[in-house]
Amino acid sequence: MASSLCGQIQALSRRLTSTGSIPHSSHPTHSNNSSPVVEDRHIEGETMNKRWLTSTAVVAAAVLLASCSGGNAGDGSGGESGEKVTITYGVWAGTQTPAMKEIAQAFTEQNPNIVVKVEERPWPEYWSTLQTGAAGGTAPDAFWMLAQNIRPYAAGGQLLDVTDQIEKDGVDLEKYPQAVLDLYDQGDGKIYGLPKDVDTNAVWYNKAIFDAAGVDYPSEDWTWEDYRETAKKLTDASKGVWGTAAPIDYQGGYYNTIFQAGGKVISDDGKTAEIGSPEAQKGIEFWTNLQADGSSPTLKQLSDTEAETMFEQGKIGMYMSGSYWALKMYDNKEFAPNVDVAPMPIGEKRATVTSGILNVGFSGTKHPEAVKKFLLYASGEEAAEIQAKSGAVLPAYEGAEKVWMAAMPEFTNLQVFIDAKEYSVPLPTEGNAAEWQGEQTKYLTGAWEGTTTVADATAQYADAIDKVLAQK
Repeated sequence: MASSLCGQIQALSRRLTSTGSIPHSSHPTHSNNSSPVVEDRHIEGETMNKRWLTSTAVVAAAVLLASCSGGNAGDGSGGESGEKVTITYGVWAGTQTPAMKEIAQAFTEQNPNIVVKVEERPWPEYWSTLQTGAAGGTAPDAFWMLAQNIRPYAAGGQLLDVTDQIEKDGVDLEKYPQAVLDLYDQGDGKIYGLPKDVDTNAVWYNKAIFDAAGVDYPSEDWTWEDYRETAKKLTDASKGVWGTAAPIDYQGGYYNTIFQAGGKVISDDGKTAEIGSPEAQKGIEFWTNLQADGSSPTLKQLSDTEAETMFEQGKIGMYMSGSYWALKMYDNKEFAPNVDVAPMPIGEKRATVTSGILNVGFSGTKHPEAVKKFLLYASGEEAAEIQAKSGAVLPAYEGAEKVWMAAMPEFTNLQVFIDAKEYSVPLPTEGNAAEWQGEQTKYLTGAWEGTTTVADATAQYADAIDKVLAQK
């Protein structure tokens, strides 16, 4: 009887998710309402802006299904009884995959009865498949999660609580950036995983473009005005070169300058938007001014070719973005000698947003103990060393930073990303963040293109954010 009921629930869940909403973004991301590109966190070159609309019916079915899956979980021994088990580890495609496979192999060498199969999917397919799989009982046993996407999964009971394993293993949480841990705190007393990496932002720049224009490289204490004037000097329309790129990019772009201006995106209590405040508007004007100056490609041009690609093509002098681009640029042997990086320019203060990928587990796994064991390993010290040596990502685990920098010795100024942790603030992810962040092109494009004021655009966007935050 119970088996029959679970089968009916699975069938219902599949029907619901086949018509349910999925992330509408791709790489690069385009809004359904406008053509300009929106750039967001690029982890191994994958754009991170998406809308995540989870219906009540899908969540309800998922909760019931998780109960069914738990009932069929077996002994959950993870190979401790002598039985060999295989667990899957879902990641999105990019430069990190080889390191993830090496981590999986190293874990199995220490736990020979647990085999970890890394499953790689392209960025948009990763999220659509994960949403359907989590609701339908076919999600990977372990997988990557982003802070702006975690809420529906946690609320739907689709994530494994690893609090007991953390306590059992005596994991020292102080080894991880508190700002990133806070991002994933759902206020329910549960820990769903530990961060595998951390990212901050700085300014990548092309030394060859600076040299050709006779412009000094950025200094440690440069300001917003310095950045703007430098961008003007580097721009050479006759050569198809722009001083900088100013896409609608929240993580690599305007969130940083909002905080630098002393503003906020969301109120401290998480209930209302503050993106319409004078300080936040000033942070956004940093970017709209660059567009108005002609120092950046237009949004249409950035839609056709994303900013990072244009930077590697030698068409952009400065690109404000994250540490996650380091290996991709380093591996471009023709371009790498021209690459350097400087700290963020200073507004009212210095600031950068920070985030990181969380290793999480599916609550419906048949091998919960094996999955918990792997999750803690994959975010632990040994895995951090493996990640760091590959150069693919700056590990979250304290102490692996020097190893990461040593993997790319010709990039001599990567320390700026590590130093930035001292003035970093958590990426705003209140409420269903993927939903309200997905509305940014709809409301901000006019300000970037000069067809509406920043004040009007941010006021309308704030109203839209408030409606999402009011949802239970």
